[in-house]
Amino acid sequence: MSNYKTVFFTLGVLQIILGLSMVVPIFTQIIFSELDSSFISSGIISIIFGVLFFITNLDHDKKISLPQAFLLTALSWISIAIFGSLPFIFSSLDLSLTDSFFESMSGITTTGSTVIINLDDAPKSILLWRAMLQWLGGIGIIVMAITLMPIMNVGGMQLFKISDQYSGEKILPKSKEITIRLIVIYILLTSICALFYKIFGMKLFDSLTHSMTTIATGGFSNYNESIGFFNSAKIEITSMIFILLGSIPFISYIKFVNGDKKVFFTDTQIKSFFKIIFISILILFFYLAIKQDNIFNTNIRVISFNVISILTGTGYVTQDFDQWGNFSLIFFLILMFVGGCAGSTTCGIKIFRIQILYLFVINQLKRLIYPRGIFVIKYGKSNIDDKFMSSVISFIFLYIVIFFILTSILSLTGLDFVTSISGAATSISNVGPGLGDIIGPNGNFSSLSNASKWALSLGMILGRLELFAILVLFIPSFWRKF
Repeated sequence: MSNYKTVFFTLGVLQIILGLSMVVPIFTQIIFSELDSSFISSGIISIIFGVLFFITNLDHDKKISLPQAFLLTALSWISIAIFGSLPFIFSSLDLSLTDSFFESMSGITTTGSTVIINLDDAPKSILLWRAMLQWLGGIGIIVMAITLMPIMNVGGMQLFKISDQYSGEKILPKSKEITIRLIVIYILLTSICALFYKIFGMKLFDSLTHSMTTIATGGFSNYNESIGFFNSAKIEITSMIFILLGSIPFISYIKFVNGDKKVFFTDTQIKSFFKIIFISILILFFYLAIKQDNIFNTNIRVISFNVISILTGTGYVTQDFDQWGNFSLIFFLILMFVGGCAGSTTCGIKIFRIQILYLFVINQLKRLIYPRGIFVIKYGKSNIDDKFMSSVISFIFLYIVIFFILTSILSLTGLDFVTSISGAATSISNVGPGLGDIIGPNGNFSSLSNASKWALSLGMILGRLELFAILVLFIPSFWRKF
């Protein structure tokens, strides 16, 4: 049992922080005359459980092993989703246990799918809490991707080990210092985003909540029409800029601040990310121009916004892209899988894995042409060995397998083909809206069965934690290491 003490001690600290953070929505309730017991009760319950975990595990080892890292990662997200659902359960929205957990899981995993039918009239405190969950989930995944995921060797994330990749760069501080700097940068970007939203017409409350969900590439909005509610080009452009800033590796900001002024132009992942965006916008632009038979009526801003939003998994919408034709739906489905850069707030397969898979295919073709040739795969300055390659390929394979399993489960609950396949894609890729009339840009997930919502919640956490961090817990040999 002593091996678990570090895990439960850390969980206790997280629960205390979560409980204390509920003070902010309480002040919001006071300001907007909505005060009730929902957040007070939720905060007290969260803090009590946190204190119990904290006190009973004070004699922990203060070191974390690899099995503990896996267990801590999974339990952190699950516990926050559970306790984060309490305000929804106690709120005036009359949400069921399933709906409350779904909304909370969607928030902390920065997915953005919602079961709240009328966001326009929802309590301000609940709207703020949704935004806070996504904001906390965003910084949480950044820190985890840079500190825990690399040592866990999950799906190729070992490529981004700080101790190996940056050992020769004196400008980079140690792991704890990097975490602090990441948080500072994250807060700074959120504040600047909120400022521009306010300047360009949002009310103060809207600017704060939307800035949190923009940087977190989460996509929760205060309105049924999402960002489209504001009908403002300036707000949409601001949103696109800060979504992109949240979608690139946050370690690049630290390198930039510490002297590497060309990092945003030389990083392999960032360059490919922007190339994919540019090409995707061009494809959809010409498709819609040909479909409408009028190139001048094709709105490049609307196309750009929705491409960036779907690719990064943000999920904001400004227009019902379900009406753009079947090709657009298939194209957006593909973009859902791609995602942004590793070490950012985005999800999906990630750009670097797509790049490495491409290099692997090219390498295999060369070996067919030159059987006796020796070809070394390089990514940036790193050589890619067979062990690393197998971890990337197995991740992508498992990602696709789980996607089809989720699709099958959703279809068994009675959902149609488009809803099933897009629901599975949007949950495992943490995008938010799906496709079709039910869960598409103008719909939500409230009408789905409880079984569907639990399946989607599972997909959300699997996608957010890079699959293996959850699945490894179901292997008996994992527990023998404790």
